[in-house]
Amino acid sequence: MSDSPVIEPSPAVSGSETAAQVARGIARLFARNDVWLMPEIPLRNGRRADLMGLDVKGRVIIVEIKVQRGDLLGDGKWPDYLDYCDRFYWGLPPALDRSPLEGDGYRPDCCGIVVADGYDGEIVRPAPLNPLAAARRKVEVERLARTAMRRMTVAADPHCAPWGTAE
Repeated sequence: MSDSPVIEPSPAVSGSETAAQVARGIARLFARNDVWLMPEIPLRNGRRADLMGLDVKGRVIIVEIKVQRGDLLGDGKWPDYLDYCDRFYWGLPPALDRSPLEGDGYRPDCCGIVVADGYDGEIVRPAPLNPLAAARRKVEVERLARTAMRRMTVAADPHCAPWGTAE
């Protein structure tokens, strides 16, 4: 039995999706499978994960979203995310050519692919599990939790925004 979420098909879609629409479709797919994500999570190496979250077993997942071929081909920073997650996915709209992700430079042996639009998503290549060290996972889970709590607090009371800004 695989540790990957159950895959449910997405509806047919045409047109070009924005990063926000792709993120929404991915979030819906993952939420149905009890994987919860947050957008724009800063990492300790100065990078920012497009989506980062936790699965039901507390494993850390990062999704890097690309909606244009040039952005996908020009992204040399993505390997910097691998030290901060147990599973890494590329998130793409249905119309984007994903053939570059099959090349060795994109390490298909350690990266999954999710195709999504504004309504739903589908895992077309599961991300293999590359377990973080327990101490690293603990730090990342705590940082993710604190970021989520800060965002919820500031959403409820914007006057709290100046405090605790070091995510």
